Formats: sequence, C-alpha cells, structure tokens
Amino acid sequence: MIDSVCSLCVSSLVISVEGLPRPTIIIPEQHILIEGDDEDNPYVAKVIRLFGDGDGEQMKAVVQWFVRVSEVPLSKLKLLGREPHPQEIFHYQGRICDDEVNVESILRPVQVTVACVHPKVLGHKMCTNITTDVKSIKFKNYFSFAVCLIRNLLDNQQDLNSDGEDEDEFVPSQKELNGCSEEDEDDGEEEAGLDSEEEILVKKGRGTTAVFRTPRSKQKTHSLTRTPRKNPNKKIMPGTPRTPHQATPSIPCRSLPTRQPANILEEARARLHVSSVPESLPCREQEFQDIYSFVESKIIDGTGGCMYISGVPGTGKTATVHEVMRCLQHAADVDEIPTFHFIEINGMKMTDPHQAYVQILQNLTGQKATPDHAAALLDKRFNNPAPRKQTTVLLVDELDLLWTRKQNVMYNLFDWPTQRHARLVVLTIANTMDLPERIMINRVASRLGLTRMSFQPYSFKQLQQIIMSRLNKVKAFEEDALQLVSRKVAALSGDARRCLDICRRATEICEHSTTNPSATGLVGMSHVMEALNEMFSSAYITAIKCASMQEQLFLRAVIAEFRRLGLEEATFQQVFVQHQALCRLEGLQPISVSEGLAVCQRLGACRLLLLEPSRLGVLQRVRLNVSQDDVLYALKAD
Repeated sequence: MIDSVCSLCVSSLVISVEGLPRPTIIIPEQHILIEGDDEDNPYVAKVIRLFGDGDGEQMKAVVQWFVRVSEVPLSKLKLLGREPHPQEIFHYQGRICDDEVNVESILRPVQVTVACVHPKVLGHKMCTNITTDVKSIKFKNYFSFAVCLIRNLLDNQQDLNSDGEDEDEFVPSQKELNGCSEEDEDDGEEEAGLDSEEEILVKKGRGTTAVFRTPRSKQKTHSLTRTPRKNPNKKIMPGTPRTPHQATPSIPCRSLPTRQPANILEEARARLHVSSVPESLPCREQEFQDIYSFVESKIIDGTGGCMYISGVPGTGKTATVHEVMRCLQHAADVDEIPTFHFIEINGMKMTDPHQAYVQILQNLTGQKATPDHAAALLDKRFNNPAPRKQTTVLLVDELDLLWTRKQNVMYNLFDWPTQRHARLVVLTIANTMDLPERIMINRVASRLGLTRMSFQPYSFKQLQQIIMSRLNKVKAFEEDALQLVSRKVAALSGDARRCLDICRRATEICEHSTTNPSATGLVGMSHVMEALNEMFSSAYITAIKCASMQEQLFLRAVIAEFRRLGLEEATFQQVFVQHQALCRLEGLQPISVSEGLAVCQRLGACRLLLLEPSRLGVLQRVRLNVSQDDVLYALKAD
C-alpha cells in the first residue's frame, strides 16, 4: 500500500511503498501493479502519461491494461492456432475499460521482459478487444525475485509458481510463441521490425527481505469478462455464472471395482439380498406356466385381456411376472412370437391415480401430457385401428392404490383390453384376493373378467428350498438353522422377503461373534434365534404386548377392517364398528365412542397408529405405523 505522495510533477511520480526505506519513482512507459478487488490481487498496466488537475491536488495516470491467457474466452483463444504460454499476456483495448486511474491506487513498479510475436500467429479472426501486438511477459517483483500474479480481469485467478533463487528473466523462444518455422518474406520483414523494439528494464531494488506473492486462487472460471473500472478500489461483485447448454446431472463412474466377498458369510449375505436376481424361481412353476400361456396366447392371437393376480406380500407375484416377461422377450427376440411392448406401473410410486395415464403414454410414445390429455390420447390409440400395431402388455402393481371415488382409472384400464383394435393385455397385482368384490363397482368388476390367480403363502419346505436355491451350494447355514427360520416365518406369514432378511441378519451376527473373520463358521441355531428375537422384538412389538386389552382389540379391529376393505387406510368410524363386534365376540362390554376415541389417541401417541388431524374425530383416517405381521406376532405371543 502507498503511505504518502511525496512530490508531483508531469514527467514522474515519487511514491513511498510500505516496507521500503526509500521512495520509488514512477515514470511513463513503466509497468506497474494497481490495486484490484483486494490487496492480494493487483491489476497489471503500463503507464502512458501522468497528469494532474488545475490545483495540482489530484494526480491521475493514463494506463494501458493487459489481460492474460486465462482471461481470454476459450472460443477466442482457439484462434491463436498454438498453445499459449501460461505467463503470456495481451494488450487490452476494450471500449468499456476506463484508462484513467488515481495515482493513489498504484502499488509498485514491476520489471518486465518483452518478447515479440508475429501478428500472423495470433490469427486474423481475433476480436477487436485483443490487438495483434501480442506480448509475452515475465513479471518479477521489483523488490524480490518472486513471480507476481496478474489480476484476472475475468474473475479467474492463476497460480504461477515462483522460484526466488532464479534471477534469469523469462524470454519465450520464438519457436514456442510462433508455433511455425517457415514465414514468407513480408512476414519476415514485419517480424524484424518487431524484434527491433527495445526491452524495458527496471533496476531491481536491494536491501529488503519482504516477498510479495499472491495466494493461490480458489475459483477458476472462463466465461465472464471483467475489466478494471475508473476507481479500482471499489469492490466488483462477481456475475452469475452461465449455465451450460447441456447441464445434465450424471453419476460419477466407479473408480474402484466392487469389493468381492471376503468369506463364505459375505457371499451368502449378498446372494440372500432381496434385490439379488436369482437364477430361477422355485416353488412357482405352475403359476409361471399359467401366466406365460395366458400372455403368449394373447400376443400370438393379437387380442387383449385382463388377469387379476392376488396374494399376501412376499409370495413372489411380481417376481414371477417379471420372469414371464423376460422369457417372452427372449422368445420375441428369436422370432418365436411377435414383438410386443412391456410397460410397468406401480400405484405406490404415484401421488395420484390419474398419473397412471401419464406414465403409460410416456412409456408408449415418449410424449408428456396432462392426465386428462393423456387419457384422451390413450383412448384414441386403443380404440382406432392402426397398421402393424404391436401388442402392449401392461403390468399394474399395487392395484388397490389406483382406487378413486368414481373408479374411472380402473374402469379405463379394464375397458381398453375389451376393444377390438386395442391389442392390450393387462396384468394386475394386489394383496387381497377378493378385492374386485370389495371395492369395485359392478361395471368395473365385470370388465376385469374371471381370469384370476392366487399366490398362496409359502410353506416352510418351500421357504427352505428358496433359501437353498439362492445359496446355490454355498455352505453357510446349518440344516437345523435353515429349518428353524423357515418354520418360524411360515407359521407367521409365509413372507419370503422376511425369511431372507432374517437369514442375512443371522450371517451378520455369526460373523461378528467370531474373532477371526477369515475363519468364520456356519450359521447355527443360536444365531438364528438372536436374529428372530431382533426381528420380532422391536420397541413397537414390546409396546403392543404391554398395551391394554381394549388397545389390543382396537389394533385387531384395524387389521380386520383393512382386510375387509382391501386398503391400508380406514376411518375411525369403520374401525369402531369392527371393535364393537370383537368386544361381543370376546364377551367384553362394548365401549362408547368417546372411550374408543381415547383408545385411538393413545395408540397414536405411541406411534403405533398414524392419525389424520381432524375436528370430526369419527371421520379421521387411521393407518398402521407398523407392519401387520408385527402386530399379529405380538398379539399371538401375548
């Protein structure tokens, strides 16, 4: 920083620099550093003329600004036709750049070495802001041998490594700057004229140990052009960066391959994961054959139809349909059957049932439309004939979540396959076997038809066979342990996913119970029992076991009403009717409505139920916050 201005004149300027004992003289044609946004990032310029006002109180300088390579837009930098040197700078003659600065903003002089480049190297297509007088300059601190950084006028900052022991000036070679070895005669004359330019030399100061260096920059951009203003002391706010034209988010590639299993237990745990695709689907051969024959016949005949598939969770409904579609797609690839479109929608993944129209249309044609417009386009597509129309196979999972008051979504999904030119096959999946009779009106249930299939819960032998087929000769469990977990799950729900989760947890318990991970043994009965206790002895199950008789009856009433409706939601009034019936069945005195509301609120406070805030208590919606299997397990154990 400048401490004071000692004397003023037209031809020179004498300033005092902080940390130096003697004044410094600034004269025209000398290169200087000027204050930028902060003290660590100065601008670089060349003094052209010094002048003052009439009173001689205010001195100003007319300067020539420079821009470095990183400040030049990439589109313009390509016109050089060569690789520029990192320390190469160019004259800047932009109209928006004010060339008058206050002398108080001058920091100090810098020593430069000027090397000339032929104008042909720059190219004839460069913008007017960068002249053909290109200069490659090596900046050194006037009072030390550290290399100075040029203030980036484009909001860029570049770190130039300095070496204080090297006192030789940097002069780029002509071959490096020009990038070519042959020039015509006219070019040679112009180059000779440029080489005759004198070098500007400023003596190095002595007697100081201060080193002026600019810190490493933290941001690097190349999109916005920044030029110094009339008063460089003012902070220049950075502009908003431009968004790339193809700003598509992407997932970074994996730098290292996935870690291979270190022992048998890790391999077994990976194979027992629910997301792992098994090589085959055991215990569902008959269901697979029935679904395959139904869809194959519709594709070959070019007709449409509906099939309703039901079963409790974890019985392989969706997995079996996916395997059927995979086999049919392979048959279509080898020209055994005509080609077809396969579309899958899930009611759990949609915020509104009418979004089903949008997803079906987008998967068929790639178009995006509103639900009403998509429904109209689909209705037109399935009702009008078209040449070479392919059969469309639509899988609707979690059908019960597409229920609406008017049931128009279900009606359209079941009505389109009945059209003559639709060629649409609809496979629907739900958890309730008699869902059509419970929640569907007659005109919807009639269009669904009588083609139905029910997936029964797995028996303990089937669950044991499923685990063995997934392990595929990997000996990680004792036979008694597999039989125990299979019987426990089969007695409760027959859910294969729950069985796989318990087995995976048992492998983790076995692995952590051994001191040497590389020498882990087999999963035994104790490990399976501990996993079962963890799975079925959560805080929720403990709360259910400790609940009062009326609270347990209310939870039973909630499950009974859910099964009656085929939905996972009901009103308090509907549940209370079930609760009254259970009280009479158990020989207990039925409670009043206010007492029932109090029971419901206590269960909601324990987070066993999710209650909808409502002023009308009997109309508030009730949902379970735990799985039905956990509730049944806790009530049976009690």
